[in-house]
Amino acid sequence: MENLFAHELTHYSTVIVGNGETPQGRIPLQFLLRAHFIVCCDGALEKLLRIGVQPDIVIGDCDSLSNEARAKFKDIIIEDPDEECNDLQKALKYCIKQQLGPVAVLGASGLRDDHQLANLSILNMYAERMDLIMVSNYGLFSFIDKDTSFASVSGQEVSVFNFDGQAIFSFEGLQYPVQDRRFTQLWEGSLNKALCEHFTVKISSGRGMVFREFH
Repeated sequence: MENLFAHELTHYSTVIVGNGETPQGRIPLQFLLRAHFIVCCDGALEKLLRIGVQPDIVIGDCDSLSNEARAKFKDIIIEDPDEECNDLQKALKYCIKQQLGPVAVLGASGLRDDHQLANLSILNMYAERMDLIMVSNYGLFSFIDKDTSFASVSGQEVSVFNFDGQAIFSFEGLQYPVQDRRFTQLWEGSLNKALCEHFTVKISSGRGMVFREFH
């Protein structure tokens, strides 16, 4: 399974951890173990510590941090009270300012469905400014604006999403092929499957988001 995501595990050396579902499973934990730099949203600090991972930076409004945690990690805490941005956006802005990246975002899904959908929309927006992916405990989301091929295995579940209704897609190597089609609804490119060792999503305008399960 790791071979399918070997490029991502090597390429995305900065990791942001959000306060969603605690990262677990071989691939998500490999991102943490291989990371050169870990930015932790403040609400996720205790979750990271419980799995034996210490971040390099903790960022957020810090309301959820205990006095003990504030004292122990005071040298790496960045308190940002901006109410217009959630902690994920604060972490992304920090990475942009510090020129950290490419970035893999973990812990941005699970627990609350509304947060997950909002976070995907945020990441789709920030993908215009930085090289990033989102890693859940079940699969990986890539954000593309050009023709892109992906390593796969027969039967692997794949979905393609278009947030703004502008992208025109063609699929090669998937069970349900598409040719020069504009998706106007978010669901239209979902619930597909890979047929072989790779598949290609061609995109002639706009942006797309591709999900691959950890098969």
